[in-house]
Amino acid sequence: MATEKKPPKKKDAPKKREKSVGLPTREQILEFVSGATGNIGKREIARAFNVKGADRIPLKQMLKAMAEEGVLVKSEKRKLHRAGELPPVTIVEITHRDTDGELVARPVDWKGTDAPPSIVITPETQKHRAKDREAEPPAGIGDRVLAKLTRTTDANEIYDYEARVIRRIDKGAERILGLFRSGSEGGRLVPVDKRVRNEFEIARGDTGDAKDGDLVLAETVPGKRYGLLRARVREVFGRSDDPKSISLIAIHTHGIPDKFPDGVLKDAEAAKPAGPEGRTDLRDIPLVTIDPQDARDHDDAVWAAPDPDPKNEGGYVAIVAIADVAAYVRPGSPMDREARKRGNSTYFPDRVVPMLPERISNDLCSLREKEERACLAVRMVFDRNGSKRRHEFIRGIMRSAARLTYRQMQEAIDGRPDDKTGPILKSVLQPLWDAYKTISIAREKRGPLDLDLPEYKAQLDERGRVAAIRIAEKYESMKLIEEFMILANVCAAETAEQKQTKVIYRVHDTPSREKLVALSEFLQTLNLSFPKGQVVKPANFNRILAEVDGTEFDQMVSTVVLRSQAQAIYSPDNIGHFGLNLGRYAHFTSPIRRYADLIVHRALVSALRFGDDGQSAEEMGALAEIAEHISGTERRSMLAERDSTDRFIAAFLADRIGAEFRGRISGVTRFGLFVKLEETGADGLIPIGNLGTEFFHHDEAGHALIGERSGLTYRLGEEVTVRLAEAVPVTGGLRFDIVEGGNPGKPAGRQGFRRSGSRPNAKTKIGGKPRDIKTRGKAKSPRPGKKRSAKH
Repeated sequence: MATEKKPPKKKDAPKKREKSVGLPTREQILEFVSGATGNIGKREIARAFNVKGADRIPLKQMLKAMAEEGVLVKSEKRKLHRAGELPPVTIVEITHRDTDGELVARPVDWKGTDAPPSIVITPETQKHRAKDREAEPPAGIGDRVLAKLTRTTDANEIYDYEARVIRRIDKGAERILGLFRSGSEGGRLVPVDKRVRNEFEIARGDTGDAKDGDLVLAETVPGKRYGLLRARVREVFGRSDDPKSISLIAIHTHGIPDKFPDGVLKDAEAAKPAGPEGRTDLRDIPLVTIDPQDARDHDDAVWAAPDPDPKNEGGYVAIVAIADVAAYVRPGSPMDREARKRGNSTYFPDRVVPMLPERISNDLCSLREKEERACLAVRMVFDRNGSKRRHEFIRGIMRSAARLTYRQMQEAIDGRPDDKTGPILKSVLQPLWDAYKTISIAREKRGPLDLDLPEYKAQLDERGRVAAIRIAEKYESMKLIEEFMILANVCAAETAEQKQTKVIYRVHDTPSREKLVALSEFLQTLNLSFPKGQVVKPANFNRILAEVDGTEFDQMVSTVVLRSQAQAIYSPDNIGHFGLNLGRYAHFTSPIRRYADLIVHRALVSALRFGDDGQSAEEMGALAEIAEHISGTERRSMLAERDSTDRFIAAFLADRIGAEFRGRISGVTRFGLFVKLEETGADGLIPIGNLGTEFFHHDEAGHALIGERSGLTYRLGEEVTVRLAEAVPVTGGLRFDIVEGGNPGKPAGRQGFRRSGSRPNAKTKIGGKPRDIKTRGKAKSPRPGKKRSAKH
């Protein structure tokens, strides 16, 4: 019997690879990371979105790009979390106690570009730990602890997170900028950050090349449990009294990137001037730049003339031309990633930390006189009443006819032209001025918020020292440029909306009900009424400001009105701009120094099909986190600029201890008064213990401190005479003694005001102006059971 042949054994068919469903969007990744409770890494993200096989490579590249842009942050354990947020369990370092005695901490592993979130240690944590672990004392200042974080949701809470201590851990090294003070056994480090209230001991072998009075960067080292914390000097920046150190302190304290990576500089140097090909020729139109005398960049130019259309008699045509930064900074390039990281340029009295390298900001995108430059322009037509009839955007090539200062422009219009403005006065400048007067008619009808507070400016000598502090000059020519820029910004927002293109808007919300109630209660003390129960408009505030204009209350009311306003931010969701009384508004006119404007430029380039260098799909999907990020970098720059100015002024006043100054009360708190000097605009503190021999009560609604027995009242905005008692340039802190001021009133007694006084000669620790109080003039309530003041 023949043996039956068996069929050849088939090879196992290769297993079908399971297809992935594709890559998630950036927003989906961010939502997943924000909502996750455990540690999140690349593996967890791939599993959550079923990303498999070859799709893991682009996912990895996407996550890497998001980390480089600062949208995602990688922790020490290589886990990811959303920028601006902290993991639910993380390591924090306790830095100081606040005025209520609560421990305040900051995240150890913070890689965000904004200031780190604020964290308060819950008192209950310390009680339970002391009870459960008798052998281990509660955590204190300088300790690093593993903590469970809970984000605060109360609008009146000044801290971003509450932390429950899980356990104390060994300290890691931390870098601190400070003033080195030498001693027999080494020295001490006095931190320049006013929020860090403890000094550090530096052993003799850890001082490096530091000399007494040097500004140094130090690193914390393990030390003893009790007594001063220890540190070692890592880098010496120079003398702390060197004027160049002042801005350097602000840059390092606020974590502002001030050095461009080599790849970014190489990218900038490789850029070539954009030619006229494919662009509208605007070279024969006499556009002019009008800027401050000390302007460091020139990215906008203007022109206007009567409209030749007989159907628009009395109307005007105007062009606002802006440097075409989008032509040089492409999405995803090294320059773009660095610009997004910085968010904006930061300006100090002695220097600027630019958003873009000088090759771009001061060369290719600076609208220099008589030189050809690429631009993105908007042509607007207005009727005789200043109302815009239509507009169109142009991607063009231009040549600035003249570079002028505000002063030159104003003097020319006022009949005092110089050699530069004289030849173009009738043909260029006068029509531009007439067009401005026409659009001002519509502005007055629109009625934006009309606040006019003095701006102080430091004038430096050739050595970089402050020679004088003066109120900045104001010219109506400044309003001319401001109005044309506002209108160009409105056109950008309108066109994006018409083309259904996503952009980042500049939004300004209406004041909160709580702030309006507080404002109304304050105005009642001045016999002024303010509507609380109706929809509020800028006109309501303008009416109040007009009533007090020229009276002794004008600055006081202007200050309180300003503090009642919400903060303007960037957002992909349009809610309008309350202060300008505009329904849609987007920053378009300063792409050299604001990333938001560059985003808008790219959106217009794409929407209007001006080229292939517009908005990328990746950028369009990331607008929400970009808006949040650049809102934070803007706040960071404002704080750094303000801190730098405070230090320059303190250095200027340091040799005038004992001198008397006139000023106004700029803030009223339960621990004292802040006073702004008329001469320099400097803010300093009068501790409450220096006000007299009685207790004072804090009337929050009336913004006043009232004597318990005498009724002596110090109210916001009132004039006082003070004596300078202390000026600390390294922190910018000023302390005053009261010489003359206050008004008689009804004794406060115990009528429910917050008890805020201290006896004369009571020890009052002065560490400079607290940041959250300086701008608001409100103090925090003690825990538990009482709400703290809301964040400004």
